[in-house]
Amino acid sequence: MNNKCIAIDGPAGSGKSTIAREIATLLGWTYIDTGAMYRAITLKILSSNISLEDISGIQLLLNNTQIEFNKSKIFLDGKDVTSQIRSEKIDKNVSAVSAISEIRSKLVELQREYAAAHPVVMDGRDIGTIVFPNAKYKFFLTASPEERARRRYNQLRGKGISIPIEQIFNDIERRDHMDSSREISPLKRAEDAHLIDTDKLGIGEVVEEIMSRIK
Repeated sequence: MNNKCIAIDGPAGSGKSTIAREIATLLGWTYIDTGAMYRAITLKILSSNISLEDISGIQLLLNNTQIEFNKSKIFLDGKDVTSQIRSEKIDKNVSAVSAISEIRSKLVELQREYAAAHPVVMDGRDIGTIVFPNAKYKFFLTASPEERARRRYNQLRGKGISIPIEQIFNDIERRDHMDSSREISPLKRAEDAHLIDTDKLGIGEVVEEIMSRIK
């Protein structure tokens, strides 16, 4: 059993990235945002105009891609892309990119390499089921689509971006369906993961619950 990996899974907007980052800070461990890794690959594929059906082209791209984390930033081939990967265009394409088995295999390999080098807090959709099925500490965060849409809406407004909340809600439901129904590493709760409904909980309350179970 891996005691040096905390796996936090959940759908888009459930708060897992924020919570995972807080937990990593409290423990002094490395935080790995796996969703950001898939977003970075999505950015590179879209920028390269490679078709998602061009598997040989995607494999070549993956072989020439470097993804690194430095504190709260992610670097793609040495360039800080932290802001770029949070665009609406990436939102709409990341689920389709994430469903490609060659991409998942490559990124899972990188994620395991990170964990072999450092104690990690890692969030995503398949951390407790595929990446680290033997992790001692597994959590699955959830929230209603309405609450997740509200959070995303407020987050975008804080950045000066105005998108109708109905559109955000529809995008979340579409992503939920794509993530949970894909053949490769679908979004699902590991049988031994502790479920936390974050609908009516603040960040501090979720962090406290997770820390209490770890300690």
